[in-house]
Amino acid sequence: MDADIAVKPFVSPPYWLLAELTYRCPLHCAFCYNPVNYDAVRNELTTAQWIEVMRQARALGAVQLGFSGGEPLMRDDLEELVTEAHRLGFYTNLITSGVGLNEPRIAALKHAGLDHIQLSFQDSTKELNDFLSSTKTFDLKKKVAALIKQYDYPMVMNCVLHRHNLPHIDKIIEMALGLDAEYLELANTQYYGWAMKNREQLMPTREQLRDAEQVVASYREKIGKRCKLLFVVPDYFEDRPKACMNGWGSVFLGVAPDGVALPCHNARDLPGLTLPNVRDKSLGEIWHDSSAFNAFRGDHWMQEPCRSCPEKANDFGGCRCQAFMLAGDPAATDPVCSKSPLRHRVDEIIVNAAIPRAATTPEKPIVFRTHINSRASAKIDPA
Repeated sequence: MDADIAVKPFVSPPYWLLAELTYRCPLHCAFCYNPVNYDAVRNELTTAQWIEVMRQARALGAVQLGFSGGEPLMRDDLEELVTEAHRLGFYTNLITSGVGLNEPRIAALKHAGLDHIQLSFQDSTKELNDFLSSTKTFDLKKKVAALIKQYDYPMVMNCVLHRHNLPHIDKIIEMALGLDAEYLELANTQYYGWAMKNREQLMPTREQLRDAEQVVASYREKIGKRCKLLFVVPDYFEDRPKACMNGWGSVFLGVAPDGVALPCHNARDLPGLTLPNVRDKSLGEIWHDSSAFNAFRGDHWMQEPCRSCPEKANDFGGCRCQAFMLAGDPAATDPVCSKSPLRHRVDEIIVNAAIPRAATTPEKPIVFRTHINSRASAKIDPA
């Protein structure tokens, strides 16, 4: 995969830069997309290095910048980074748990030019929200939601869905309406990172998903434009794969806390890729010339049935990380596709999710995102 690519397709600019400022986070979510061995990722980029990354990305054509993590508010220099991003002309988005966003800080971020804040909840109830994040943060999140409205930001909420909270999706929507949210992303769990480790405990049944979709459709009709509801179906329950990242190395460029450049959030998990680092190469070299970013561009890498499929220009063969996790080969057809010879593996997972747990076979405990569990995962699944 690291061999020179003989024919390179046209490469558009990386319109979307995701700055994963840190993997440090006060929450311990069981569905976090961060690498399970995140504890081994040290040596975060400095303020000056992040500013240089932003400048190079803007020069390449990037227009949207997301500050993410972990929890980006754990960086003391966030306001300085937002100030520079605003000066460069980025549209900036803070993706946050809300922990650490008090009034002085949101005022400083507003002054710095931050355009958008996306606030995550784990559930509509204090009990389940705090259980799923293994923290006591529900009341704090509601205070942060009020601050976001107070400082004239659009109230954009995100809630990751799974078998534990899908049955009361109506209450999650009601909570969003009560907080005067203009936008609610109901994102069903996609199985990467910690969610993959907890797939058995998080996977919903087809009936749960169907019922939740009906509830969302009912609320859309009832509330009109008051709050836009986005319901993201889990890949496993689709017949065709999504166009992951709008195509590998097409519009998305992620930079991890240690400077590793990523064609997608979970590219660290793929074997055979030599991921470049912004400390060693310019973003221009990384985006245009690195073997990692060119590995799955175009269709030269595709196997059948993707190579002959008329839909390959729309879905790009699906998700490379999902292909690796389900098929053991990042170049395979994404097994969620009905045309994949391995679709049966996905169907078996869905069927098993609907089988009641026997009293003599209790459900395995959830593995929360903690330093201890991360270190244990690194010993079992070395990077």
